[in-house]
Amino acid sequence: MRHRRFGPVINEEAGCCGLTIRYSLDEIETFLTVMELGTVTATAARLNLSKSVISKRISDFELSVGAALFRRNAGRITATESALQLAERLRPALTELVAAAESAASENAINTSLQGSLAITAPMSFGTMFLSEILADFARTHPGLDLRIDYDDRARDLLREGYDIGIRIGDARDAHLMQRKLCEDRQIVVASADYLARHGNPETLADLRNHQVLSYAHLSDAMLWQFSENGRTVSPQVAGRITLNNGEAMREMAIGGVGLAILPGFVVSSAIREGKLQRVLPDCAARTLPVLAVWPPISPMPAKLRVLIDHMVSCLSEQRPWDASPDFDRQGGMK
Repeated sequence: MRHRRFGPVINEEAGCCGLTIRYSLDEIETFLTVMELGTVTATAARLNLSKSVISKRISDFELSVGAALFRRNAGRITATESALQLAERLRPALTELVAAAESAASENAINTSLQGSLAITAPMSFGTMFLSEILADFARTHPGLDLRIDYDDRARDLLREGYDIGIRIGDARDAHLMQRKLCEDRQIVVASADYLARHGNPETLADLRNHQVLSYAHLSDAMLWQFSENGRTVSPQVAGRITLNNGEAMREMAIGGVGLAILPGFVVSSAIREGKLQRVLPDCAARTLPVLAVWPPISPMPAKLRVLIDHMVSCLSEQRPWDASPDFDRQGGMK
């Protein structure tokens, strides 16, 4: 790996000899990765380096900044207050510096050879069901890029955790992030035929209070079960005894007949087509969810990031991959 050095030269004239120290991008990247992952071992695995190299980079960086950044005890390291403050300022600075350099290097060759790396986070179900194929095509087209892809239904902190881009299902609640809509998808209320045979089919939103619903761990029932009625948003009274943290798990639980679920069309469309689930309350307008790409405000925008977003838009905006049946929208209105 090329050792990258930048930044101001520091002359310590108080010493017997003029000591010149330069900050290293590799040391800063290593420091931020240790802050993210919490251990030298995990950092070494992430950066594909030995633990001794990681330890030396941290020691060199501490010497450069003139402060102890970690407390070491019995093989464990703990970040100091200085480290926390430094990391908070370095993350956006490093992102901006690397983005500017990579943008300048790639602008003239944007269609031939993108270089560098991209860290991507996306919801688990959307990632495993549809995004992986899209990203695989992108990776084949741009072999000079390294991709780190994390699927997690929690909304990750892009800046704090070192991600270049995230995918969000639903309105973005991070006002400081840039965003671009990839497509839209409507929530659908579903249940198994067995559940409906035992408990009846609700005819109105008010009927939901008499049914068991499946709850989502990352969103309150009042936020999840929302509908448009006479131009206003309503949240009917619902109650359930089962809470899950993943859409596919909720779908499978609904197929198992233990309750009603409200889920994005991309999660349940195939189960509806296969007859495993039935649509409930089809005349009630559930929320339409934007599928968004979000990223930290970086200027200029790195070419690699812009090309990735354009690729995802081209794959999702005109024909969503879960719309396999031309009759599905007429039958259930995911749009």
